[in-house]
Amino acid sequence: MKQLNLLIELTRINKPIGFMLLFWPCSWGLTIAYGFESNLNEYFFYLILFFLGSVLMRSAGCIVNDIFDRNFDKKVFRTKNRPIASGQISINLALLFAIILCFLAFLVLINFNYLTIFLAIFSMPLAFTYPLMKRFTYWPQLFLGITFNYGLILGWTSINNDISLVPIVFYIGAIFWTLGYDTIYGYQDIIDDEIIGLKSTSIKFKKNAKNFLFSCYFVLIMALMLGGYLMNFNLNYYLFLSIPFIHLFFFQLRIFDIKNSSKCLLAFKSNNLFGLLILICILIGKNF
Repeated sequence: MKQLNLLIELTRINKPIGFMLLFWPCSWGLTIAYGFESNLNEYFFYLILFFLGSVLMRSAGCIVNDIFDRNFDKKVFRTKNRPIASGQISINLALLFAIILCFLAFLVLINFNYLTIFLAIFSMPLAFTYPLMKRFTYWPQLFLGITFNYGLILGWTSINNDISLVPIVFYIGAIFWTLGYDTIYGYQDIIDDEIIGLKSTSIKFKKNAKNFLFSCYFVLIMALMLGGYLMNFNLNYYLFLSIPFIHLFFFQLRIFDIKNSSKCLLAFKSNNLFGLLILICILIGKNF
């Protein structure tokens, strides 16, 4: 039982916010591309595949992150008891778990077309080098956004087998979404990060955090509106888009407090609801 608990803690499978934030962009890309006048079986089949892939790859990513960051994690109060940092799981055993998870993710991946498989494999180096970025740049959250929302492109190519301006516009918006919510997340550890010399947008913009977050979310909303225009979404899409707009600007930014880690965590976790709201917006824009 102890070993199982350590594995759960290592992969963060008990904290679904991580893999859900990876899954939502996949579902957006898939839904934007899918023709709902056809059989829905393929849509739900791909939706399940993307969900499984998100869980597996996020779990593998957590392991790799903890291996790279083990010496830093020991110095941060929130992370010092993680299995690798605390020495409860060896690096070799953790690597074995990561390889197994990647293999299972590959079994999921081969159900898609060749373009999607190629693009997904091409993104692997991005996924596993993210933990290194905080050592060299104040913009690791931007790098995470590029990586974490790549599934939006894969969702599109899984149906259309090509790349066009539409998914790129939504992808850019999603990058700024991640740039915002991961900056919020970073404020939980900002004191420890500054002491040990790590970099982040949380640190870079700590004196005008809300202005930075407002800018990120503004770009996100503009991209969602432009993407809807390019897709010829109906008026209901824009009307319903007001709900996630209110969520971002009148809930997240209102409760966000750089000095209160619990409020930062609450604002960060609320992005799971935002991801669902955008999926509903896209469905409404295409079908009602």
